Amino acid sequence: MHKFYSNPMSQHARRVRALLEIIGIPHELINVGFEDDEYMSDAYMAINPNHQVPSFIDGDIKIFESNAILRYLCHKYELDDWYPNLLEKRALVEQWLDWGQCRLAQPVMNIVLYTVFMPQLNNQEAIKSGHAAMKELAPILSAGLEGKDFLAGNTPTIADLAISSSIIQLAFADAAPVDRNINNWMDRVCSIPGVQVTLPQNQAA
Repeated sequence: MHKFYSNPMSQHARRVRALLEIIGIPHELINVGFEDDEYMSDAYMAINPNHQVPSFIDGDIKIFESNAILRYLCHKYELDDWYPNLLEKRALVEQWLDWGQCRLAQPVMNIVLYTVFMPQLNNQEAIKSGHAAMKELAPILSAGLEGKDFLAGNTPTIADLAISSSIIQLAFADAAPVDRNINNWMDRVCSIPGVQVTLPQNQAA
């Protein structure tokens, strides 16, 4: 059985768990604690040298990047609906996955980490930088959703799981974008039963 190392407070872990739940892929869910420094233990570092979550083990294969895990699962289980073979749709999925990691991830971390999880560090510069970036990024996401139900068309893909998990993360800091296209899209994504399981309020620590 697959082993999936996760933490309910990690948006990167939640996006992978969402796909596992949606498809019904059997897996052992293993919580990695942050409060007791379990993520820095020698045992976990042997699995993920970046000391982050998620991590995924399938036999001898170890993967420790969330989007790479999503792609791996789609290839292994032939999830063409979630990772389309049609070039036009595949290009959109890849674009949004990269945009999420290269543009969106850092501002989300700056806002949520220093507002909610480590306010004692008083990193106002990072928080300010995060909010400034979101003023640019939210309209880009909204424009990408104009006239579509999901990021690559009328059906959800792993791009929707990845990007929506970061928007959900912003809600921890009451910083989620207030936008019609984004709000309607989030309602659609969060109505997917497998995604509902992963919402922070529905997960056990």
